Amino acid sequence: MLSNEQKYIEHNDEQFDLIDLIKVLWGGKYLIVVVTFLFAIGSVTYSLMQPNIYKSEALLSPVVESGGLKLPSQLGSLAAMAGVSLGGSSGSKTDFAIELLKSRDFVSRFIEENELKVPVLAATGWDLATNTLVLDDEVYDKSAEKWVRKVELPFAPEPSVQEVYTVFKDSYSVVKDKTTGMVSISIEHYSPYLAQQWLLKLITTINEEMRQRDLNEAKQSIDYLNQQLSKTHLAEMKTLLHTLVQEQIQIITLANVRSEYTFRMIDKPIVAEEKIKPKRAIIAMVGTVSGFLFGVLFVFFRYVLINRRSKKI
Repeated sequence: MLSNEQKYIEHNDEQFDLIDLIKVLWGGKYLIVVVTFLFAIGSVTYSLMQPNIYKSEALLSPVVESGGLKLPSQLGSLAAMAGVSLGGSSGSKTDFAIELLKSRDFVSRFIEENELKVPVLAATGWDLATNTLVLDDEVYDKSAEKWVRKVELPFAPEPSVQEVYTVFKDSYSVVKDKTTGMVSISIEHYSPYLAQQWLLKLITTINEEMRQRDLNEAKQSIDYLNQQLSKTHLAEMKTLLHTLVQEQIQIITLANVRSEYTFRMIDKPIVAEEKIKPKRAIIAMVGTVSGFLFGVLFVFFRYVLINRRSKKI
């Protein structure tokens, strides 16, 4: 008994056309259906096995600084040596803060200070009923509070901050809108509660970091300017130096009274109620279509192989 494909092989010199292709595919329709079904079941099963991931987002507005001093050229270098801002640096400070948010050093310190190793590297999901993370027992022993993962040197059972940073940065995003100047920052995680808490802490931390930097620079500038005041006897120079000192005192005052120092929250992060991924419907659709295409190709190539064998006979 000949197969359906073999029935359509008539002569070696017969030209293969669209009608032949349709006949071949129709002859292998059951095989295509089976392959498509298996791929569909596999993709649905895979999508259901993937844990939900939630995203917490915040929209930040850079704090606009007031215009700085317009100093004569003879004091320009002096102000620069003292670390005094001459105005027009609000944008550069915002860009610096954004790059600091993305930097390995800042994120690594944030990971250490907030003990994120376990929730970042050992978590495999989140239990909605108990609001607790699901941890991988082969990576971290929760009862003994001990890392038990098996790794090869130079890695150790307890992951380094560098390892955690590598994983964390893939779920962490900081983007500045070039048109509006607004900054969007987001974190994705299995737990929507942790994602929201971490994002709030990140915003607070970067504001505090920038505040402390400006405080330290202003204090150092005042010390330097006071030294210059004690050395000069020119009245005009003393007046200008006093002006510079007053500006630094103003920076210190603002830094001490303004909590949202560099970024002001326009849209605060919330606990997400809907997952951001996985997109189960898309996974199932792609899997099903892939199965159909694979089935079609398999039937076609099987026909080609049978055809070649028949020509050799």
